[in-house]
This record gives sequence, C-alpha cells and structure tokens, in this order.
Amino acid sequence: MNKYLVIGNPIEHSQSPLLHNYWFKKHGILDSIYEKRKAVKEDLKLIVEQIKNGELKGVNITVPFKREIINYIDASPHEVQLTKSVNTLIKEGDKVVGYNTDQGGFEISLTKKNWKPEGKKILIIGAGGVTPSILSTFIKTKGDNKIYLYNRTRNKAEQLKEHWDKMVNLSGMKKKTIEIVDRRKKIELCDLVINTTSVGLLKDENINFDFGDYENNKDALFYDLIYNPKETNFLKKAKRRGNRTMNGKLMFLWQAQLAFKIWTGKSPEINDEVIDLLDQ
Repeated sequence: MNKYLVIGNPIEHSQSPLLHNYWFKKHGILDSIYEKRKAVKEDLKLIVEQIKNGELKGVNITVPFKREIINYIDASPHEVQLTKSVNTLIKEGDKVVGYNTDQGGFEISLTKKNWKPEGKKILIIGAGGVTPSILSTFIKTKGDNKIYLYNRTRNKAEQLKEHWDKMVNLSGMKKKTIEIVDRRKKIELCDLVINTTSVGLLKDENINFDFGDYENNKDALFYDLIYNPKETNFLKKAKRRGNRTMNGKLMFLWQAQLAFKIWTGKSPEINDEVIDLLDQ
C-alpha cells in the first residue's frame, strides 16, 4: 500500500485525507491511502527519511513547518527559492524534492472569485510560512499594488519584508512596496484583507485588529485562508459589517489538485461534488 501523509500541528482540522482518498478512489488508484499525523519539529528529519526509503510516497506540509522542512530536503524548484515555503514532498530519483503548490492554489482561487489584483490595496495579516506564497502572487501583477503587512511580532514582519524585497529583485519586476503597520495605527481602506494566520481554527479565537472603518463597505473582500471551520470569527464579523467574504476552501482545493498531479500525474476535476464533499 502506498502511503501519503499531511503533517502539521494542529492537524485535527485538516480535510486533506478526505479529499485525497476521494480522488484516489475516483481515479482507480486503489493501492494508495492518505492519512494525517500530528508532528513536532523533531519529526521532520524522520519524515524525509521515510520518503527516501519508500515508506512514504508523498507528504503535504502544513502549519507550522512549511519553512522548517526546507532544512531537510535535497532539492526544490525556483518558486521555493522565492517563497521559502514548501507544502508538498516527493522522491525524485534519489532525492526528496519540495514543491510549493500554495502559491498556485491562492492565485487560482482569486481568479475563480473574479478578483483582479492590479492596482489594488491589500492588507495581509500574519507573516508565517504561507505568507510569502501569497505575496508572490502580487509580484506578477501588472501595475502597482499597495501592500500592508501586520504581524503580532514586528520583527518577524520586518524579516518577511526583507525577503519580499529580494523576491521582487529576483523576479525582475517593477519595484513594489510593502509597508509594515501597527494595529493601533489607522491605514487607508484596502480592497482585500487576508488572514494568513491560524487564528480562527478554534471557535473563540479573534484577530486583534480594528476593522470598524469597513462598516457597510460592500466592495472590500475579507479572505481567510482557513477553510475548516468554513466561517471563522474573522469572516462572521466581516459579513455582519456588510463586507464580501471568502474562506480558504478554493485555495485548499486547487493547491491539493496541484499536489495530487505531482504525485500521480493526474489532475482531478474540481466540481460541485468535490466542493460539497468538504461541507459534510
């Protein structure tokens, strides 16, 4: 039996096994199974070794290990050099290679929402492992984007800004700026507000940021990368204010499709049946 995993901490919320096992069955790949495993940092080396020796065929990486895992893999493509984030592992030849399908999943999710980033103002909350993948989407857009970044610990945000500047230079694209903000400082209203943190996985968690100025703003889109629960407090409050909302389901589905193709060479269809599967 070919074994696949998703590892993270927390991991209870993950619907990756539900989705990938559905796709295995749909494509007649009956010799494969996908499971989830709660991990700690000390487990990462062993996970890579298990891929190398064939015990595991493929692994997805979720919070908080998307950066840390890079220290243990053998190779990665160009987009990983830009984002410093890996969420998909596979053995190629004698090497364990790490891929980033988050960036592609996020970009496709905005396209499916008919949201175009050109010239928009964007506020990103969080500076964790997935955030560079989100930022890399905006490197490729034409025109200027005004990007604000808020993180609970400013030092981590400053490190990410330094990396962002390097990403822009490497891309050869027009200089795009990112401004680190304090939650107590008023900033201009943004077109897109993205929560990239894990705040909201638990029922009573709230993001400590004042969004009072967005009252009755029907144009602003509040996007939470969390998909389970499907409506976090961040989104519930946005909906009550009259803002547009979007959870991370589409990003999750499209990044999963890209990972599935890396492992199997097949691109499973994402249709209403698949979307409804995650709502069960």
